[in-house]
Formats: sequence, structure tokens, C-alpha cells
Amino acid sequence: MTQKPQAKLLADYQPPSHQVEHIDLTFNLSPLTTRVIAKYELQANGAQSYVQLDGVDLTLISLKVDGQPHSDFTQLVDGIKINSVPESFSLEIETEIAPEKNTSLEGLYLSDGAYCTQCEAEGFRKITYFFDRPDVLATYKVTVIGDKSFPFLLSNGNQVDSGDLEDGRHFVTWEDPFKKPSYLFALVAGDFDTLEDKFVTKTGREVKLQLFVDKGNLSKAPHAMTSLKKSLQWDEERFNLEYDLDIYMIVAVDFFNMGAMENKGLNVFNSACVLANQETATDRDYHVIESIVGHEYFHNWTGNRVTCRDWFQLSLKEGLTVFRDQEFSSDLGSRALNRIDAVNAMRTHQFAEDAGPMAHPIRPEKVIEMNNFYTVTVYNKGAEVIRMMHTLLSEEGFQRGMKLYFERHDGQAVTCDDFVNAMADATNTDLSQFKLWYQQFGTPTLHIKTKYDAQAKTYQIDINQTHAKNDPVTEPLHIPVAIELLDESGEAIALKGAPLKQDKVLELTEEKQTFVFEDIGSEPTPVLLEDFSAPCLLEYEYSLSQLGHIAKYASSYYARWEAMQILFTQQIRAYVDSEDKNQTMFGELSSVLESLFVNKPDDLAILAEYISVPNFDTLSGGYDIVPVDALCQAIERLERQIADLLKTQLTEFYQNVQDSGGLSAEEVAIRALRNKSLYYLSLTAENVSDWLKEQANSSNMTTKLGGLKSALNAQHPLATELMQEFDTQWNHDLLVMDKWFAMHATSQSDKCIDVILSLYEHPCFDKSNPNRVRSLVGTFARMNPKQFHRPDGKGYELLGNLIAELNELNPQNASRIITPLLSFKRFDESRQEKMRAQLERLAGISDLSDDLYEKIDRALN
Repeated sequence: MTQKPQAKLLADYQPPSHQVEHIDLTFNLSPLTTRVIAKYELQANGAQSYVQLDGVDLTLISLKVDGQPHSDFTQLVDGIKINSVPESFSLEIETEIAPEKNTSLEGLYLSDGAYCTQCEAEGFRKITYFFDRPDVLATYKVTVIGDKSFPFLLSNGNQVDSGDLEDGRHFVTWEDPFKKPSYLFALVAGDFDTLEDKFVTKTGREVKLQLFVDKGNLSKAPHAMTSLKKSLQWDEERFNLEYDLDIYMIVAVDFFNMGAMENKGLNVFNSACVLANQETATDRDYHVIESIVGHEYFHNWTGNRVTCRDWFQLSLKEGLTVFRDQEFSSDLGSRALNRIDAVNAMRTHQFAEDAGPMAHPIRPEKVIEMNNFYTVTVYNKGAEVIRMMHTLLSEEGFQRGMKLYFERHDGQAVTCDDFVNAMADATNTDLSQFKLWYQQFGTPTLHIKTKYDAQAKTYQIDINQTHAKNDPVTEPLHIPVAIELLDESGEAIALKGAPLKQDKVLELTEEKQTFVFEDIGSEPTPVLLEDFSAPCLLEYEYSLSQLGHIAKYASSYYARWEAMQILFTQQIRAYVDSEDKNQTMFGELSSVLESLFVNKPDDLAILAEYISVPNFDTLSGGYDIVPVDALCQAIERLERQIADLLKTQLTEFYQNVQDSGGLSAEEVAIRALRNKSLYYLSLTAENVSDWLKEQANSSNMTTKLGGLKSALNAQHPLATELMQEFDTQWNHDLLVMDKWFAMHATSQSDKCIDVILSLYEHPCFDKSNPNRVRSLVGTFARMNPKQFHRPDGKGYELLGNLIAELNELNPQNASRIITPLLSFKRFDESRQEKMRAQLERLAGISDLSDDLYEKIDRALN
């Protein structure tokens, strides 16, 4: 890289130089020579004799100002500067682009022969010259011209015209009456199978629903359509928000950097987040599809109708919409399972990000490449910040705040402060201290101590909050700490004395606070930070007996799971710290594990979570220098001990409780526990071959993968044969093969890297497709610590080599899979040296992308 990229600063924000009320776009589609004509009126915001527009990889054909050719302009590396223009004028720009050559998958590109766009965050500048920033909102009229071999020519809004043209071509014109920024523009052209339905809104309007999928995939579309209808209904019932166009379209494409995109009225989805039937998709896939379809629909109001002023405000729409999709999933399914899922994402990924070189606030202060801030911090921690507001204000207060937010800002581009101010004003609550959550980074810690006074019958809770080492915020944060106190029999104790929000929430606003509860007859067991009421670390010296008590009796299923996680973590730390390789399991832990099968929860999927050991990333967060080998061995050891301890109970359940293959919550839960049972039984039981074969031959993908995963994890002699059979059966379906690639990537065998390299030549693998790369190499780097961190450094070399290739092919994808190398300072000296060597090699690439430069520079420096 010849010139160091310059960071953009939130503090430097300036309003746009001009406003654009409306833009007319005409596309004449061709793989190598697509012509784009853009026409719009510009009005200067003050005295301005020139206008500078964004544009990248464009061939300028013509430029007219007020209908006349205009030659006084300068083409820049990232745009065009048009000189000698009046205060108000019309502009017509014709450009040419080559979608077939666009492997970045930003702007207009080809996905298996279909044209599609991805404009968030800054892809529109690869289509035409314009203000490619979210605070320039305009209405759009779009005419798409293409060959009749592309029967569907789609864009945002409502269709207003169509017709045939000469030479076997045709056109369709779309008009979106709602102002939107350029990042929400969408165009899709192709030949698809179509699933149609309708939804009648609460005011009686009929909305046409269309789902476009590749030919032959129609049988995999109904679940996504059902999810869309549920989303429309839920948003009306829970948030009183009604859809506003006459049509809502979703298109599934194979080449897509993200999961999906909420373009107004025309969502473009990664096909992995749409296509599902029980033969090809897992129960987890069904859940994820429902959640993502909901997420993108919910953006219609939280992101589209009200959008971001600038990209530093990304969490304004993403954090809020993740909270909304989490609530959607919780209202429709198991609230406990969805909370476990959300907290696992925080502990596994977000806490690590907060502790690493890419740590940043949910509203970043500076950025080089905006794509690098589509992170678990902005999305998931952003959602936790919204959840804290919901906790403090109550559902009723939060809904009042949402109503005021839309009344004030519908049709505007606004900031995170605008959202918090609406919440504060609607509820007459001072949230000025709460706003610090938008500036801080790193994970805060709650240090808690308790004291019981038997004579006074009081129970005292002392809380001290501390910030992460490099957190720019040093003042106390506003933190809701939910609690429950359990008596000796496991009953919840009525909380009296200390002031509470929502009956069980302590409001922490100072660095140190003391809360005293009265009329406590005996020393209770505290359930602290219940349901993860704030994105904080908890330091409290729980005894093993207290954790066992919570695991058995807490009123929250989440709190019981959390107690199990702490028990597992303490056990694994004991193994890592001990030289005694014959050390047995804590008696309290074994007692709780056995009791779980005596008093099973109603939801067997929760039981499957209860007996699941925390993953490597979650556990490694507790160490300054991660003991890779000892930690991997401790996890394996504990899982084998669990398998030995529960062999009888797991065998009895597996043999006596059968799965009928349906999609009800009960049947999904049975599959979850049967798969977890087989996983453990494969580690210790004899004669599991028939069970492994039976599951691997199932017509239900969840059951089939459960068998394969168990065989691979146990390195069972059948594993190779079963994996080969899967390849033979499914190599015609790339999304299914992604699951096969991912299973190879998690193999504990020392041949894992050689197998991955050989799979580069597999007919189904394609380095230009983000799904293939994520499933094979992304999964390996994130979910196979034993082989990725192997002492010889070959795991790091594998990742580094692929990133070097992707730097030119798809920088955004390269930037997303580099994350496991960035926190190299958390490992021993030998591993640090090898990881650093890969980063330094990549830093030396002459044409290193901004996406990679930003992350590598922050990691090394």
C-alpha cells in the first residue's frame, strides 16, 4: 500500500453540501457494459460553486448540467468534482459498469447469472455518481431494461409501468414514494421460481408478498414466507407498526457478503437465510431464517422510515432491530432458549472483540473502512444497550418512547442521541448518564459482595463497577442489575427494603452502591445479573453449593443454565490448574447433572443446553494468556466424564424417546436432546455404530448431522465412510455441502489442515463465494482451536494464505475471516510469533485493501 488510508471521525461530521429530493435512474443491463443514467436536481445548502460526488470503478460516458454538456469537472480516485455550477441545477450523468467483473459483491454484480445489488454501506458509488451517504434522502424512480431471458426486473417500491422493447428486450419501472438514502436502493434481474402470498394489514390494506428463489428451489421457500407473514403480524401487535407499500419482495441469491439486506420493499437475501425444508435444513436453520426474515422486515421502520444520519450511528438501526428480532423470536418460541442464544453470542464473540485490538464503542468515534464496523459490538452489544433501556423503562414506557421516536423522526436521518432523547422525554426519565453506553468500550465488571445479618434479618448487596483497562469512559455507567434471592427450599424470597425497578432490578448509577433487603429469615442464595440484565462481567464468589442450588431452583431457566455454565467453567479451570490428570469431577457438579434427569425441565432443548460445556472462546476469555493445549484437553476430559456419569440416563432417553420428524417445538426439543445424547454416548459407550448409521441415513437434516458430528468428534471408525456417503448424496446442493465443509473444518484429526487444502479442489468449493469460504476456512479458524492453534503454526498459515488471495477477490470477506489472528497477544510467545508473522506478511501486500489495512494495523500497532 503506497499511501496510508485516512480515518474518518465522527467529530468531523458536516451536513451534505446539497440536497436531492428525487432521482430518476435508468439501467440498461449487460454483463460487461451496463449503462446507468442518473437524473436529479441539486439544491446547495449555502453558497457553493461546485459539487463533489462519490463514485468508484465507474466509466463516465456523459455529463450534463441543466440539459447541456458540461466539461468543467475533475475525476477523483473516489468520485468526481463538478465545477462552475449554479446554486440550484439539474444533473444528468451516464456511466458504464461491468457487473460480471465485480467480485467485491458491492454495487451491481452478477450472482450465478442474476443481477443484484448490495449498497450498504457504500456500494451505491459503484453504480453511479451520487451522494453515497445516509443523510441524503430522496424518492426514487427506477427503470430497468434487460433481455427477456431475465423475466423479472425488480427494484424498490411499487411497479408503475412495464413493456416490450426491440431486440428481445423489455423494461419495468418502479417508484418508491418514501424518501430513502442510497444504501437502501436495490435492483435484481433474473429468472426465478416465485412463491406468492398476501397479507391484510390492520387497516384492511392488502399487501402482495413475493419470494423469488433459484429455479428448482420452490419447495424450500414456504418457511421464509410463513416467517414473513408472522413478522408483519407481530410488528402490528407488539409495536403497532403497519407495512406501508403495496408489495413486499424477497430475493434469494447465492453470492452475498452478508446474511440479508433490508432494501425498502425489496430485500436481497443470502440463499442460506431463505431456503429450508427438513431434508436440507436443520432446526437451527429454521430458527435463523425466521429471525433474519423478521430482522429485515422490522428494519422497514427501524432503519428505513427512520435511518442513520451517518454511519457512526449504525447501532441506531442495527442494535434496535436486533433487539426487536430477539423479542420476536422470544414471543414466538422459547424466551429462555433465545436468551441463552443471545448471551452465547455475547460471551463467545463480543466479549472477545471488546478485549481485542478492534474494541470500539457501539457508536464508533472513527473509522477507515465502514464495513469493518458491522460487528457483534454494534449489533449484539447494541441490542443489549436497547434491552437495558427496556428493562429500566418497562415495556409500557419503552413503547411510549418508540411512538414518540416515530412521531418526531419519521422520514429523517437521525442519531443515537435522538433515539435516547425520545425514550427519556416519553417517560420523563433522565437518561443522560445512560448515554455513556454509546461512548464506552471494553466489558465493564460488576464486583459484588453480600452479607447476611441473622439478628437484623437483613441481606446486604455491595456492588462496585469498574471499567475495562482502555475504556475512554471513566464515569460510572447506568446499569440495571436484576436479582432473585432463593431460600433454603429454593423458593423466591419477596424483596423488601431496597428500591427496585420492575420488582427485581437494582438501578446502579454510582461506582459503589449498597442495597439492603429486609425480613430475610435465613441466608439466601443470590441470583445475580439475572437473565444477563447488562452486558457486564460478574465477579462474585459463588460456592459450589450455591451454584447447584441455583441450577436446581432458580425461577428463570436462563439463570439455571448460567449456574451450570459457571460450574462447568470452575471445573475446567480446576483441571487446567492441576497437574493431577486423574482429578475427578466436583461432587456438586455431578449431583446437579444427575438431578437434571430426575426433574427434567418441560423443554428438553433447555436440558440439552444445561449439559453442554462452554466452548473454547467463552472459556478462554477468563485468561490473560490462553493455555490452548491445557484448555482443549480439559474440555475433552470434562465431556468424557459427563458421558461416563450420564451414560445410563442418556442411553435410556435415546432408546425410549423417539423423534417423529415434525417441526413442533416439542419435536425440535426431542431432536436437540437426542443429538446431545448421541454426542456424549459416542465418546464412551460401546456399540453406538448402529445409532450413528441410523442417524446418518435419516431424511431429517438435523438428525443426520447429529450423527455425523458425533462420529467425527469421537473419531469413530465410521466417520470417513459416513462423510463420503454424505458427499455422494448431497454434492448437487451447495447449501447442504456448506454443512459438510463445516464438519470437515471442525475435525480434531491432525490431518484436518491437509483435508481442508484438498477440499479447495472439491467441485462444490469456490473461493469467490463467501458462503463456501465461511463454511470451510471461517469455521476452521473460529471453531477448531485445537487445529487452528496447533504449535507448528500451519493453521495460521492456512488462514493467512487464503486472506492474501481474498484481498483482491473480495476484501470484505477477507476482513471478516481475519478476526482469529488479530488477538495474537493473548497467546504464548511461540504462537504469538507465528500469528504476528502472518499479519506482518499480509501488511506487506502492496495493494492491501482498506478493509484489511485497518484491522491489521490496529492489531500490530
